[in-house]
Amino acid sequence: MNRRLLLAAVAVALLATTAGCSAIFGGISEEALDREAEYDDLLEREADVVIDIERGGLLGGGEFRAVHDLNDTAQLSLYRSTFYSDNALDVEGVRYWYPNGTMLTGSELEVDQSRSSTEIVVPDGNGTLAYTGEASGRTFQLEAFTHGSYEVLVPEGYRTSNFLFGNVNPGGYEREVIDDREQLSWEHNDSAISLRYYLPRDLVLFVGVVGVVAVLGGAGILYYRRQVERLREQREEMGLDVEIEDDDSGPPGFG
Repeated sequence: MNRRLLLAAVAVALLATTAGCSAIFGGISEEALDREAEYDDLLEREADVVIDIERGGLLGGGEFRAVHDLNDTAQLSLYRSTFYSDNALDVEGVRYWYPNGTMLTGSELEVDQSRSSTEIVVPDGNGTLAYTGEASGRTFQLEAFTHGSYEVLVPEGYRTSNFLFGNVNPGGYEREVIDDREQLSWEHNDSAISLRYYLPRDLVLFVGVVGVVAVLGGAGILYYRRQVERLREQREEMGLDVEIEDDDSGPPGFG
């Protein structure tokens, strides 16, 4: 009897462990793979890879949509690289189009997710693959999963051009703004794309803060010098033969 209880306990433990592993590596649900998504506007663009970044709220929640002309690529390994490791890219709304235009949803494709990557196998390497993923507030990074020409649409109203607040990698791109939407394009790219973008009002706020700090700092220095001068006059009136150091270094921290 005790032996049966022991075996039952082991079985339950194994089941729990397997369930835990499934929660971590169980892949992406069919519901997520088939989530409704619109890609027609990106399919109409000429680049081999088109990425559209959509901003979220103050706490994140942004998304990006990506469309790849596969160019003889039958399997994509989707991941995001960090300094320490590669992590699987969670995708939703997956769609695949054969060269003749016939469409398959994500659940009709072979999709397998591990800790380090999401593998998608398509039936014809010359078709087109689209998917949606998460994007953070003011930065974006994505590996070049396929080669060719790239086009990235920055969130509406945002810019990358100021060197203090914006950044684009790799170089060799062209930038244009159409209908308040910044568009970045590369004739050929095989490197990870990394962006940092900002709202133009951020520049105004930054200049305003710098101005306020400068005014307050100048007022502080002026106040300090006036106090030193007043103290000198008081000592002279009292006949005290004590020198007050007065150099041009200003108050502590300004010299």
